[in-house]
Amino acid sequence: MDNSEKSTAGLTRTLLSETGLITSFALRAIRVAFQSPLELREIVHQVYMAGWRSLPLVMTSGLAIGVVLSIHTRATMERFGAEALIPAALAIAMISETGPLMTGLLVSGRVGAGIGAELGGMKVTEQIDALESLAVDSFHYLAVTRIIACMIALPILTTVMNFSGLIGGFLAETAISNVSLGIYFQQAFAGIGFIDYVAPTLKTVVFGFIIGTVSSYLGYTTTGGSEGIGRASTHSVVFSSMVLIVINVLLVRIILVLFPAGAL
Repeated sequence: MDNSEKSTAGLTRTLLSETGLITSFALRAIRVAFQSPLELREIVHQVYMAGWRSLPLVMTSGLAIGVVLSIHTRATMERFGAEALIPAALAIAMISETGPLMTGLLVSGRVGAGIGAELGGMKVTEQIDALESLAVDSFHYLAVTRIIACMIALPILTTVMNFSGLIGGFLAETAISNVSLGIYFQQAFAGIGFIDYVAPTLKTVVFGFIIGTVSSYLGYTTTGGSEGIGRASTHSVVFSSMVLIVINVLLVRIILVLFPAGAL
């Protein structure tokens, strides 16, 4: 076995090992989440940190994405004389896939990095050990609360992203065709049912679980001082984004199987 084969085998073993450890971490989080105390105050605080403080980023990104999608959609629809379908096409694109996925990736970059760095800093400075010495379940208080907060914040942020995207599309459309707000939204939601909105939005709960779990695990197991904190922050973004993208493919397929008539 040459050096390249040894390197590949070592990387594979490391990847499988980390996957197993993260899975074990996730299962432990699910089990502990239903145990008392519920730490509601900390959960609310983390929802504020992950959700409310992410609103400016999500809203700005949604507006920009809506404008860009509208411009590209119009360029395509004009070839077929189907300009009236632009609001509906934009709404379907935002609600079914663009909104949930972009929100997940944005939160992964902002919140995931923050969780990894914060817990990593607490780990290397032995603050987690100090909590344990005070008879506080640090895993429940630090990791589980952040995972739950991400699961709560993601659907809300996704709704904001979708609405911002539609507003951005309206601004682009009204600048060109002078369409009214009422007609624009009537056309946008004409072909969208309740399940078409609910199913893609609820899958972001899984996105929140992934972001919170991966980031908390990497922060909770940080070693190596300040260098380890930076590594945990960077890896939190990279790993959670990669897992999120892969899981999204599976979730889209599951939605299409469960809701063949209503899935977008």
